[in-house]
Amino acid sequence: MAAALAASVIDVLLASTLGATGRDSGNRVSLEGLTSGTGEDGALEIGIRRLEAASLRVASGPLVLEVGQLALDRVVAGVRMEAGRPRLATLQAASAECSGVKVHGPLVLPPRPEGGSATDPPAAPSWSLGPLAAADGTIRAEIVDAHLLFDADVTVPIRQGRIDFKDATVEHVGPDSRMGVSRLGLYVDAPNGRSYLYQFSSPPVAGVEYERRGALLGPWVTDRGSLRLEPFVEWLFRQPPGGQAQGITEQARLLFDRTAVSGDVQLGDGRFAAPAVQADLVGRADACNVVRLHSQAVGRGLTAEMASLSVRNAVWGSGDTRIQCDRIAGALTLRLSVDGAQLRFAFELASMKGTDVRLHRPHG
Repeated sequence: MAAALAASVIDVLLASTLGATGRDSGNRVSLEGLTSGTGEDGALEIGIRRLEAASLRVASGPLVLEVGQLALDRVVAGVRMEAGRPRLATLQAASAECSGVKVHGPLVLPPRPEGGSATDPPAAPSWSLGPLAAADGTIRAEIVDAHLLFDADVTVPIRQGRIDFKDATVEHVGPDSRMGVSRLGLYVDAPNGRSYLYQFSSPPVAGVEYERRGALLGPWVTDRGSLRLEPFVEWLFRQPPGGQAQGITEQARLLFDRTAVSGDVQLGDGRFAAPAVQADLVGRADACNVVRLHSQAVGRGLTAEMASLSVRNAVWGSGDTRIQCDRIAGALTLRLSVDGAQLRFAFELASMKGTDVRLHRPHG
């Protein structure tokens, strides 16, 4: 992230123009210890002892990036001339700090790569959610005026990356309901019958252990089933674009508009990979990487906060840009909201520190 911001700042200094974040403050950039020379590959090499930037705003299509403060120490930037214009090709910084970073716009998941040839660039890594394998926490939901259930309080424990539905509770006036998972999907057994919250297109589904019934397929459920979060969520993300939402039932959509959610989930240490992003989450022993979830109405939006993010070996790649960082620590917030039929996101980085930051853009 910091390297991407620095690249944007240097690109601005080389060729472009930005707008201010506020009425009384413009984009401010300061450089200390500026040197220049020629690198071994013939590119112009610019050295900067310290680069600071403040009050930046960058717009790219529907996405908007705002930066409160950015500082990089011991920067070396390689610049090439392409089509008669200077272009940042490489960047290295011993350390980076930023705060007040905000990115917001419509949320569009990249399509899954299909086909390809031997000359095509490597495909983005598949979803890999290793930190979910040892996740621990509890998700709570309060459903107001649920259909024939009255108000309901739902508690879903997560233990070592697993949701065992025999431990999940749905409490309300009258006999309580029970949650579970069958070959048809995730369900709630209420006094008035079974209702499905999410229906599977076809079994088997990764990470799911289906409910079990008594002898001779009797009507009594003896085991409500379970979910292992890592393979199940990876399976969800690997569905075709839009496929994740197709399984949500109409009844569930109505309930979500009246469902408040809260919870804390301690992620485990492990490899996280998504399209264009890879990193190793570390620091579970120090209570790092705890995700706090909250929403007044989950059908209209959800907020996830991490007060102590800790990762190693982070890699980010988009288009022809590749960024690496040895270690990142910070605090972030992700807000998802529904605007009509469009899902939008707002990413806020309250603070971040990174070490050994490297950026590379291939020539040409």
